[in-house]
Amino acid sequence: MKKARDVLHRPFTSDFLKIILEGCLVGIFTGLVVSLFRWIIDQTMQGLQIIYPFMGHHHLAIIGYLALMIVICLILGRLIHPYQLDLIGSGVPQIEAILNDQHSMNWFQVLWRKFIGGLLAICPGLFLGREGPCIQMGAAIGQGVGQQLFHRDQQATKTLLACGVAAGLSAAFSAPLAGTMFLLEEIVFQFKPKIWLTALAAAICSDAVTIGVFGTKPCLYLPITVNLPLRSYPVIALLGIILGILAYGYQWCLLNLRWWFSKVPKLPAQYHSIIPFVLLIPVGLWQPKLLGGSHLLINDIAKQGAKPPLSGFQNLLILMGIFFVIRFVLSMLSYGATVPGGIFMPILVLGSLLGAISAPLMIEAGIIPANAFINIVALSMAAYFGAIEKAPFTAILLLTEMVGSIEQILPMTIMTFVAYVVNDLLGGRPIYTALREEIFA
Repeated sequence: MKKARDVLHRPFTSDFLKIILEGCLVGIFTGLVVSLFRWIIDQTMQGLQIIYPFMGHHHLAIIGYLALMIVICLILGRLIHPYQLDLIGSGVPQIEAILNDQHSMNWFQVLWRKFIGGLLAICPGLFLGREGPCIQMGAAIGQGVGQQLFHRDQQATKTLLACGVAAGLSAAFSAPLAGTMFLLEEIVFQFKPKIWLTALAAAICSDAVTIGVFGTKPCLYLPITVNLPLRSYPVIALLGIILGILAYGYQWCLLNLRWWFSKVPKLPAQYHSIIPFVLLIPVGLWQPKLLGGSHLLINDIAKQGAKPPLSGFQNLLILMGIFFVIRFVLSMLSYGATVPGGIFMPILVLGSLLGAISAPLMIEAGIIPANAFINIVALSMAAYFGAIEKAPFTAILLLTEMVGSIEQILPMTIMTFVAYVVNDLLGGRPIYTALREEIFA
């Protein structure tokens, strides 16, 4: 008969703690880099809220600002051109390719070029998310820690690179669980303890660093105070169907961007960003809160639900519809313009706008109370994101951590699951896998 000592490992003989500590170090370094990246973006986004109203009253300043956009485009093009394949977009498809032995990267060149290039693209207001560069910078840090600091073999270095992915997303949104789940659900497609526990350690450490800089308040706090009535659940499922269809449309457009931009005559790919840079100016002059990722717009949308009884809801619907069209078109142009930047936040903003269109209709029909406006906004963000990314668990965890509420888990799960299934039936793919196949065809 065996005893416990015959079955258990001897104390302090496991090498698991070593890789955990290395993952923690990746998380700390990533948290420091991403905190600086986030802080600079936050400051410039606030600056745009001052610059554009100033230009609205001093029209000659527009000429100087247009010249500045041209200069930024030229600098950005020169910066990314030597490593264009590595630096375009979010970097997530490139990371998938590395883990699948389809690609390799110079971690230091990617790290500093993605940092500066991401700022040059996002800070002027392109409709891009900060999370893409944060994820790739975290992966680069993980690879650098594995190769240069600990001289680990290829497999261990890949594990630390994967940890950097979780740490980057965690630091971008203060969402360690979502960062870890994103890695498992969209990158490695595995649930091995060595991977997910090390990634979770890195995500926790990176989040701890960002909390020290930005505080403990959820980065997209939405004050959900009521639960949706049971009678609204069938309508929530119907809304999930609509969002699933729209998610497929988003994927279809996104995966055609490279082909569309290839038709732009006599303009090298590294300078395609001049197109969205110029188009940003009239948008910013009209409504600067539309620019960037944009947390500001989501917070502004949430405030609409605090104006009972949603007076002038028809005007609200029209305005939200216009916002959606502008955000959709410029999000596509921004991501397709051969620049560094992510799609997480642009997707979440589009989802919030769809929720802001749906909620007043449901309120007017008596399906939900007026103070549940914000619930539908949050649910729509999760469902639209989960369907496009083909990552329902990541979507639910991300919105729960970002919003700071677990009150709506069941309706959020229902809507996200329905949207996911509808997109899958239409032929949707995990978006980063599809982008990887497109880039590394």
